[in-house]
Amino acid sequence: MGLKSIENAHEDSVWAATWVPATEDRPSLLLTGSLDETVKLWRADELDLVRTNTGHSLGVAAVAAHPSGIIAASSSLDSFVRVFDVDTNATIAVLEAPPSEVWGMQFEPMGTILAVAGGSSASVKLWDTASWRILSTLSIPRPEAPKPSDKTSSKKFVLSVAWSPNGKRLACGSMDGTICVFDVERSKLLHQLEGHNMPVRSLVFSPVDPRVLFSGSDDGHVNMHDAEGKTLVGSMSGHTSWVLSVDASPDGGAIATGSSDRTVRLWDLKMRAAIQTMSNHNDQVWSVAFRPPGGTGIRAGRLASVSDDKSVSLYDYS
Repeated sequence: MGLKSIENAHEDSVWAATWVPATEDRPSLLLTGSLDETVKLWRADELDLVRTNTGHSLGVAAVAAHPSGIIAASSSLDSFVRVFDVDTNATIAVLEAPPSEVWGMQFEPMGTILAVAGGSSASVKLWDTASWRILSTLSIPRPEAPKPSDKTSSKKFVLSVAWSPNGKRLACGSMDGTICVFDVERSKLLHQLEGHNMPVRSLVFSPVDPRVLFSGSDDGHVNMHDAEGKTLVGSMSGHTSWVLSVDASPDGGAIATGSSDRTVRLWDLKMRAAIQTMSNHNDQVWSVAFRPPGGTGIRAGRLASVSDDKSVSLYDYS
């Protein structure tokens, strides 16, 4: 497995990474966000820095790319989401939220909605990408009539979101380990998926089967769910600490995970086992991201990872 790493890619921990799809004018780019308050764009093959975006006053917690490849978004601990033009860095919109109500985010596969995990609001906000107004708020049911001393309401802190490939379902993961699946069109909670009892920091649907949802949790497990049938299909273990990030390969045959055990693992879904462990980072791995298909001259598959060690790594896999 080929490897390229950029040490000190940012001046502080790198918390977020995603790929900006290729456009007619340029190949796909890697987008990273850091505690150093910047967002950086990198060329996919050599990890050459294309540009550094400023505009946040606190660390960048999440990044998301529109399926068109033309715009992207960064969310920060400053509670703002900045939407910008990828090629010019022009600000397209600034979305404001109350403190600690902006966490993971993802554009809907057709690009019409940006879903933002609402943290302490125990909800997911859906923003219309044409008007940049909130279309709807998907709320997570809280426990019935909590006592004043009850701390469970804080556990419904929403960390992560994932769209199904057809855009009909949205899943979100919470601090208490529960995963909620919504019917987006009807703004209706379909069900809650059990199986984790610690924070679910990352979720991804299979790109080839809209029923299959993968989740990574602080309990060290990666779970496979049938998001329609509400069942736990399988659980994969191997990381020795929190699973901070999970992504699915474009062909749906593998998933990658990043962990606070400092490793990146590649899992074969037929074997349901880790087939490769990459130990090049020397601190927590906050995000892993497979490069999407498309664009000219793409050789092997590409997987990126980012870490508290300030580095960005790129792996070739076949």
